[in-house]
Amino acid sequence: MKRAGVTAQSRRLGARPPIAILTDFGYRDHYVGAMKGVIASLAPAASMIDVTHGVPPQSAIAGAIALHQAWRYFPARTIFLVVVDPGVGTARRAIAIETRAGARFVGPDNGVMWPAAAEAGPAAAVELANPRYRLKEVSATFHGRDLFAPAAAYLWRGIRLGTLGPTVAIDELVRPPDPPPLHEAGARLTGTVVYVDGYGNLVTNIDRASYERFASRFHGFSLWVTIGRGARIYPQKAYGEAPMGAALATFGSFGMLEIAVREGNAAERFGAGPGAVVTVRATRR
Repeated sequence: MKRAGVTAQSRRLGARPPIAILTDFGYRDHYVGAMKGVIASLAPAASMIDVTHGVPPQSAIAGAIALHQAWRYFPARTIFLVVVDPGVGTARRAIAIETRAGARFVGPDNGVMWPAAAEAGPAAAVELANPRYRLKEVSATFHGRDLFAPAAAYLWRGIRLGTLGPTVAIDELVRPPDPPPLHEAGARLTGTVVYVDGYGNLVTNIDRASYERFASRFHGFSLWVTIGRGARIYPQKAYGEAPMGAALATFGSFGMLEIAVREGNAAERFGAGPGAVVTVRATRR
């Protein structure tokens, strides 16, 4: 896979990859700082990058979408430390994944890492069972600090993946549930909201190829979008093409159709979130 973040110059300089951290811990408490402290103690030369700590609490699906959107823009061999872990302290496995693209992922086996790892080409996975590579005391509620952060630090230091614990078969790794499939009937293409970003933009599972294929069947027709039984929302190429405060449909950085409000919040305007039904309709002009 072509990686946007890797340059010939960085390879010549032998730059060490960062540890990239993604959590649902928010920005109020000490949790992220404690994890970074563990890493700084075990791998003081490691650089750390915050992907985000604003994943909605306990939403492994939202975390998976955020990680999937971000991972390919990092240097090869980046270690992604991912802690969106509603099952912490239960029988869910703690794992690390190595991929053919070079990226490595450390976190809970609850599906949060799978879409990114699958795109990177999973090559090997292990369970984090070796007590040598964790903190001496492991809390039942903070594996991010006591288990995942040490594993990421030791990987950065160069230990082999297999040193962290026994092999886990790739086909045994947990996958997140698939979004409902797109449904096309007559002059309607129906999908669902799968993610709400920090601006309140409603990102759907309607990809550009499906949208354009639908549109090609109705050349010369007017296309518009609705959320539930709401009013017509018209497609625009950019947020700025809509009047101030108006709703619009556009393809954003996700590459998926999203509903937005220019300089406003679509989630609040429409009272909508993940699972909301979005329909593209075609009518004669």
